[in-house]
Amino acid sequence: MNLNDSDFTLFALPERFAQDAGAITARWKELQREAHPDKFAGQGAAAQRVALQWSVRINEAYQRLKDPLRRAAYLCELRGAPIQAENNTAMPAAFLMQQMEWREALEDAQGEAELDALAQRLAGDRRAMLAHIQQLLDEAGDARAAAQQVRALMFLERFGADIEDRLAQLGQ
Repeated sequence: MNLNDSDFTLFALPERFAQDAGAITARWKELQREAHPDKFAGQGAAAQRVALQWSVRINEAYQRLKDPLRRAAYLCELRGAPIQAENNTAMPAAFLMQQMEWREALEDAQGEAELDALAQRLAGDRRAMLAHIQQLLDEAGDARAAAQQVRALMFLERFGADIEDRLAQLGQ
């Protein structure tokens, strides 16, 4: 194994968006058993440090691969289309209009039932967006378009957190 290998190479997975979550977790456990620093206790401090580096690298890769949003962003980066969410906020006009509608619906929501309905609508949109990202990355090979969809999905994730915050305020 090489510390500079891609997460997919490290986990012996095909470099694609569609992944089996169970296979990712199983491989993570296997790699952690192989690289656990305690396994190298008898080999000295240097071997334990290397094992610790591997353990950290394996955990970082696992966190990226198991999360669909992070996995999509990582694939876009690997394919030459980094997300650059901090300085690239360009979105299609239709998506910007949708954002405004969601924000207004959140502001207008009067109770838990309306917030739950908004959360359900958002969950459906999130599933559709993930399916579109999968199509762009795995079938069309269009990392640039996928990167734009990932930025939009990042907005959906933040908006979902805002809905959860409003629900928590109601529960207080």
